[in-house]
Amino acid sequence: MSASTVEMVTRGRVRRAHRRRTVIAVLAVSIVLVFALTLMVGRTFYPPGDVVRVILGQDVPGASFTVGRLRLPRAALAVVAGLCFGLSGVTFQTMLRNPLASPDIIGISAGASAAATFAIVVLSLGETGVSVFAIAVGLLVALAVYVLSFKDGVAGTRLILIGIGIAAMLESVTAYILDQAAEWDLQEAMRWLTGSLNGATWDKAVPVVVALLVLTPVLLYQAGNLATLQLGDDTASALGVRVDRTRLVAIVGAVGLIAFATAAAGPIAFVAFLSGPIAARLVGPNGSLLVPSALVGALLVLTADLCAQFAFGTRYPVGVVTGVLGAPYLVYLIVRTNRVGGSL
Repeated sequence: MSASTVEMVTRGRVRRAHRRRTVIAVLAVSIVLVFALTLMVGRTFYPPGDVVRVILGQDVPGASFTVGRLRLPRAALAVVAGLCFGLSGVTFQTMLRNPLASPDIIGISAGASAAATFAIVVLSLGETGVSVFAIAVGLLVALAVYVLSFKDGVAGTRLILIGIGIAAMLESVTAYILDQAAEWDLQEAMRWLTGSLNGATWDKAVPVVVALLVLTPVLLYQAGNLATLQLGDDTASALGVRVDRTRLVAIVGAVGLIAFATAAAGPIAFVAFLSGPIAARLVGPNGSLLVPSALVGALLVLTADLCAQFAFGTRYPVGVVTGVLGAPYLVYLIVRTNRVGGSL
């Protein structure tokens, strides 16, 4: 290889690394700015000084309750749930080499939703019971999809198709339960199913933070192996990657994140699905998308919730806004995959 070729390759790597760092920095700053805006705006506007004093623990008449008890837990839950959705979604998409391989699509969110609906309508459980039941069933659904799609390894297309089928079954179960529900249970179940940050508290946010702190290092440790899996199972195995073990660890970590986030905020539609492709467009080719996608997820949830509260003249659950954004992209992606002769 000539010196000029080496220099050109080196410049390309430096340029891509600089672009990646810039994108991550811009996303992080954007999250901080939208987070701060979320704390300031509402029926009453509080200036930045009052918000900072509340965060520091000082007593500010009016702001201590509105910012400290209402807006701050809501914004914090939006960030941590968005991080979980974004990181989980891109893990599945990278591992299975398919942008359709999102927890929204392959049944995991549907499993948690069906479980929560059953817990609310049939078992009459409280918030903690609903969350625990949703997490447990979400994990079981992920295990079922994995086992049913396993045949001499896990093929991405097979897992996606089985996941879509299971999701359709679970959505039918959810619809049946809702049809039998009393009015007061129906309202609570629909609020949960839509994906909402209303009623966010620190009690809801803390378990998600713990899951994020425990499972994120596991996924980041697997980032190199996940990237190698994109070359194909045979190539990855030849390069020393333990394919089945890597997939199992990634699935457990990603499902854990999505289950805890869904239990706290409901299945906020399409955040896991959109975060990876958006991050890929921003960062460009090569390099792990785990961190950029997590940041995109947090920014999506924060921004969508802010728009849902104040941009339309009436307040909507955050899942309504993300659903409006995600549904057209899903249709576009399926059409594009079909036209170019993709795996689906």
